[in-house]
Amino acid sequence: MTDRRIFSPACGLAAMLAALLAGTVLPGSALGQAKQAPETRQQISLSFAPVVKQTAGAVVNVYGARVEKQPRNPFMDDPFFRRFFGDRGFGVPQERVQRSLGSGVVVDATGLVVTNNHVIEGMSEVKVAFADKREMEATILLRDPRTDLAILKLKGARDLSPIDLGDSDRVEIGDLVLAIGNPFGVGQTVTQGIVSALARTQIGVGDAQSFIQTDAAINPGNSGGALVDMQGRVIGINTAIFSRSGGSHGIGFAIPAAMVKVVVESAKSGATTVRRPWFGARLQVLTADVADGLGLDRPAGSVVASVVEKGPASEAGLRRSDVILAVDGVAVDDPEAFGYRFATRPLGGVASLSVLRGGRRIVVPVKLGPAPETRPRDPVLLSSRSPLAGITALNLSPAVAEELSIDTVSEGVVVAEVEEGSTAARVGFQKGDIIQAINGDRMATTRELDTALKDRKRQWEVTISRAGQSVTSVFPG
Repeated sequence: MTDRRIFSPACGLAAMLAALLAGTVLPGSALGQAKQAPETRQQISLSFAPVVKQTAGAVVNVYGARVEKQPRNPFMDDPFFRRFFGDRGFGVPQERVQRSLGSGVVVDATGLVVTNNHVIEGMSEVKVAFADKREMEATILLRDPRTDLAILKLKGARDLSPIDLGDSDRVEIGDLVLAIGNPFGVGQTVTQGIVSALARTQIGVGDAQSFIQTDAAINPGNSGGALVDMQGRVIGINTAIFSRSGGSHGIGFAIPAAMVKVVVESAKSGATTVRRPWFGARLQVLTADVADGLGLDRPAGSVVASVVEKGPASEAGLRRSDVILAVDGVAVDDPEAFGYRFATRPLGGVASLSVLRGGRRIVVPVKLGPAPETRPRDPVLLSSRSPLAGITALNLSPAVAEELSIDTVSEGVVVAEVEEGSTAARVGFQKGDIIQAINGDRMATTRELDTALKDRKRQWEVTISRAGQSVTSVFPG
């Protein structure tokens, strides 16, 4: 069991840190005493250096790069332009290297590194650099946009010293923490602060999140770095800041270690996608009016808006208008908090949901199993001349819907990727759009869609579903 130490805010900071670093608890007589100046050399020289020495070696800088070809200069087709300016390389497609910079954390001695997905997104080459100037190439084992996490594998790495992932469920507001990363590319930097808040949602980074908030300075480049407790364990991966200037304003957010563990274990198992429990229901925020009508003292909970037939929620007996208040005894204030708590439960077990139904509180056990892939994905890259050119389409199933964070699991074809700069991207199609019909014909499979787009048309009428709303647009052929 972890030894948790509680310090009175009335105690001097020096005494608090002395007890913390010495591994002792302040005696009861010290509680409530007035603040005191340091009296000994030991108190004056108190430092976080032991924690930094234990952890900083496993925090790395992550560098990503990709080469982009610029289009050929169209003026080179003009003879006058060529005669006046000469060739000068204008007619040859130019290459531009796009780079990204962030941080990462070694979590396994064999060379597994966790970082943010947005740090390496779209990158074809990834390297990491240690604080001692060692550099290693890395391959991307797994990317999980839902949590904004990614797992790298260092080439040729062995016998590394990883950081242990701590129990983020035991973190409390006021706990001392260190943030380690590479802000603005200046090199490894350590900042200190406290846990300012827990279970922050609506941050706008990924989904199924319940962020740890800290006032330890986090800046651009810290993304993917470690939020460390005073025992030298990673309790979170720094991922976002609230800022009006681009710098730290003392409001930073970290993905809890409980979610990190789910992604790391998926990578260790050899999976290319994260396997997490499937709930099989759509939730809505509990409004103040509804909460008042139900006799609740505050609008905290999630309302079941719809239930998927034969899904885990349906089999557990959950109904529309049920209000979910807690998961395994932990309160969940909104659908995002529920999504995080449910997603971090282990597969194969059972989650106990506290539910309010008809003014009565009941406990509903829900089986924790992955979303089924009820039919093959059959991916197709649409390349024929149409407004959908550049889209990679998949057959929709519960598993695909779960990965793309789509509420519906009805049959159809879904947009899995949109190629940058493609016709589909310029038109405005997005990842997660469900393609329902082309020129009035329903699209049930990717093969049907591919065949329908190969015929030349004077115009294209495309019906999609986005965020639960159906929209029909007409494009020229």
